[in-house]
Amino acid sequence: MSAATQTQRMRGDAPPAPLHVGVIMDGNGRWAAARGVPRALGHKAGAEATRRLIEAAGEIGISWVTLFAFSSENWRRPADEVRDLTGLMRHYLRHEVGQLVEKGVRLRVIGDRTAFGPGMQAEIARAEAATAGNARLNLNVALSYGGRAELVGAARALARRVAAGEIKAEQIDEAALAAHLDTAGMPDPDLIIRTSGESRLSNFLLWQCAYAELVFQPVLWPDYDAAHLREAVAEYHRRDRRFGARTG
Repeated sequence: MSAATQTQRMRGDAPPAPLHVGVIMDGNGRWAAARGVPRALGHKAGAEATRRLIEAAGEIGISWVTLFAFSSENWRRPADEVRDLTGLMRHYLRHEVGQLVEKGVRLRVIGDRTAFGPGMQAEIARAEAATAGNARLNLNVALSYGGRAELVGAARALARRVAAGEIKAEQIDEAALAAHLDTAGMPDPDLIIRTSGESRLSNFLLWQCAYAELVFQPVLWPDYDAAHLREAVAEYHRRDRRFGARTG
């Protein structure tokens, strides 16, 4: 726990919420299997958990949330599951935008949106435009996203700029690379949550989470609610974030 957090608690003040929380939403399939229902129903229940998370994040005062909704590796899943997942995402983009606008949520999609068809790309663009003026909560949804592919894309973009004579190789530093990531201009996550009891990052925000606190919770994603998010934030506040330095 940091000295600032200790002081706030001694004074009875609530410590500030983490600025940016990333969530690896895991466990839809296992939730469905445990109930003997199709995986599609697990994904639908997971969408309900996403709504609860967004509401709870706003109440807690979290300003940025990044959800790992569909990885670049998820394309390898059975075709019917991919179809169910993309159909659910299209439905969400089409029918939930009004709620996002009402709640002051700005939606942005990171990842390779060109991997989806023109219809899905149009839905993404429409949802982003409709919520562009919102500022209460910034919601990033990672679709067809992979951290390694993102880093490769940034390296290629910088290589092209060097080849074009726009910059010199010696000018490439951490800030230059970060400026070419999907999350350019966004704060790095303070807290990464993964549900279902698995304890790995699975290619999520590999560059950005260098100093994030990692919290792994055993709950399956469809069962996730505000209480679970508050537990993760409480655990975050118990951590002593030193960013490689010493506190004493």
